[in-house]
Amino acid sequence: MKKILLLLANGFEAVEASVFTDVLGWNKWEGDGSTEVVTVGLRDKLTCTWNFTVVPEKTVDDIQLDDFDALAIPGGFEEAGFYEDAFNESFLNVIRHFHAGQKPIASICVASLALGKSGILIDRKATTYDHPTSKRKEQLKHFCTNIQNERIVLDDNIITSSNPGTAFDVAFLLLEMLTSKENAHHVKDLMGFT
Repeated sequence: MKKILLLLANGFEAVEASVFTDVLGWNKWEGDGSTEVVTVGLRDKLTCTWNFTVVPEKTVDDIQLDDFDALAIPGGFEEAGFYEDAFNESFLNVIRHFHAGQKPIASICVASLALGKSGILIDRKATTYDHPTSKRKEQLKHFCTNIQNERIVLDDNIITSSNPGTAFDVAFLLLEMLTSKENAHHVKDLMGFT
């Protein structure tokens, strides 16, 4: 069984988290059965961007990072306090741990800024929220010199993406990395995406 740590910052976008629980959950029951998602936060209770309250299964202090095979991080809104958790050293240390082990790391939208802040995007290709009204790509330039104008960027074991609309594609790409292209296609078909 491959365990995926779904790392949630306060102020995360629920839709960006739910794609991982759904795609990897469908795989657990309808795909090859090899994935299990564990929701983890820095706190016992989190508030999503739009005031949806979530209770993660574990806090970072309750887990052994070596027990996990991959990391998934949804983005969120600054106005909802996302960066307070996402830029916290405990949060960043989780990212560094997975990077040191060369394990898959999947991020959606502005979650790539946490990857950048952790230091793992140096000499890597990456992207982040790319709407013309946003300054997030300028912010990412402080952490990454090779910013791509792509919806999704895969650089070795790291996935970054440009907006919430990429969420399902990121989750399916992570599933493919953890299982196989054929299995990811099978789950995608079962979920009505083909």
